[in-house]
Parts: sequence; C-alpha cells; structure tokens
Amino acid sequence: MRDVTANPATTVVVVTWRGAGHITACLDALAAQTRPHRTLVVDNASADGTAALLAAHPSRPEVLRLPRNTGYAGALAAALEKVQTPLMAWLNDDAEPAPDWLATLEDTLEKAPLAAAATSLLVRPDGTTQSAGVRLTADGHGTDVTEPAGEVFGFCGGAALLRTDALKDVHGVPAEFFCYYEDTDTAWRLRLAGWDVVAAPGARVQHAHGVSSELGSPQFHRWNERNRLLMLLRCAPRGVAVNQLLRFAVLTAVLPLRPGRPAAANFRFGLRCRVLAEVAVRLPATLRTRRKITRRAALGRGAVWEAWAGL
Repeated sequence: MRDVTANPATTVVVVTWRGAGHITACLDALAAQTRPHRTLVVDNASADGTAALLAAHPSRPEVLRLPRNTGYAGALAAALEKVQTPLMAWLNDDAEPAPDWLATLEDTLEKAPLAAAATSLLVRPDGTTQSAGVRLTADGHGTDVTEPAGEVFGFCGGAALLRTDALKDVHGVPAEFFCYYEDTDTAWRLRLAGWDVVAAPGARVQHAHGVSSELGSPQFHRWNERNRLLMLLRCAPRGVAVNQLLRFAVLTAVLPLRPGRPAAANFRFGLRCRVLAEVAVRLPATLRTRRKITRRAALGRGAVWEAWAGL
C-alpha cells in the first residue's frame, strides 16, 4: 500500500469561469477531503469576482489565471503542463465531492493497475444520478451511464481521476474542443493505447450541472455535435467516422424540406451548417492527430468499437 502521509499523489484541477456563485462550496468540499492533495484552480478569465474569492479562500489553492476563456478542455490542457503529481483529478467548479471522494478514487486506481482513469458517481442536488460513467452508443455518441457499474467505456469529465503519465502519453486533452466530448475523446485514446477505464461508485459528488453553460442551448448543441464528429474522425474506425459525418451532412441538407422537424436547436439548419463548416476547417489537423493516435495505439480501432459500441 502507498504511504498516504507522503507527498500528495494527486493534483485536483478545478476549472472555473464566472464561478463566484458556487466555487466556494467546491473549494470547501476539497478542503474537507480525507486524502492529502494539491488543488489547482484554472480561472478562464472570470470577471465576476472569482479571482478575489480564490485569493481569500482559507485553503489557499494554486491559481492559474488564463488571459481568455479557453473552455473546459483548453483549461485542462493548460493545467496538464503544470501537474507534477502521478495523478490528476478533473473537477467541475459546481461540484461538491464527499469527504472520501479522492481517497476512493485513488484506492480504486491503485487496485486496478491496468486502468488509466476512474470515474466518479455524480448525483444531482435532488439525489438522482447524473453519471456513473460513460458508454459508447451505436452511432458513436458518448452518453452517461446512470446505474453504477464496474465496467464503463469512459469517464465523466466533471469528476474523475487519471494517471498523469498515461494522459500525457496519449497527447493530453484536446484543447480545441473548448468544451464537451473532451472526456470521451480522452477515454477513446486511452483505450486505443491499451488502458482500461473503471468506475468508482463510492466516489460520490453532488453536481449542479450546467451552471457555466446552458444545457440545450444552441451553443451547447454546436459544441456537442461538432466535437462528437471530431472525436470520431480522430479515434473511431474510418467507416464509422465517415458514415456518421455523411449522415449528419445528409440530414442537414434535407432538413429544410422536412415539415414538422424537431424544435431542438441541434435540428436548426444554420447551426448544423456551422458545425459542418467548423469540422471542415479542422479536418486537416484532425487527420494529422488521427495518424499520431494510430502510432500510439496498442489496439485496433475496430476492436475497441466492437467491444464497446452500443453496449
């Protein structure tokens, strides 16, 4: 067993943007953890008094203030360069982990040497489960598992623990995603590299969810749709990625001709055209990243897809 009284094994990275209304509760919960750790708060250029709250908090977290809002993914990528501990925890600023949260995650990874990441049990304020991990759907979406399970495809980035070296070895966090799907993309790359991802249902976190971004908004759907396609182009089997991109493009083209189409923002013709344009602009860099991922891979994309898609 590791000596937990020695230097902390984990840096907990909290990303915040305009978090003045909730980050104090997050930091209070971290200060109450039973396991020693370092806390690094990445402030995405907040202008709402967040900086003053961070400076005044008795836990004295280390703060990395960025000159502009880089999103959750960009902030995590910036933080990874600063992390020197063997483990790196990702934590939303509207999350309040239970006192044994970090200890449970660390112990889970210690018992699973082939796992590079452990996902928490995130619950809403009303006690219902938001996420016990992430599964991969038959069309390549990453979606939350709501029943605690031992095996999951990926982790929810709102509260998870990763091996720092493993994360760096698979090219870190996709900063260009801004937010959403950076966790499922990372899980894909870890699995391609031969690592497992495990669930730690005892690592409980209360999560307000959607405080920094409005769930269901056009911006939310833009990031989700774009980043799912980019993730598949980077990580999935070629046929799956091309098929999903073509399906998205064809549906977009016929939407103006379809009466009674759904009212959700992701069915808006303009939004979908913007998604396709952003994917097209990023396609050369995405394909270069795909080749880098291939060179690091220990498993074939098809093997990972067949093992996890649609389960």
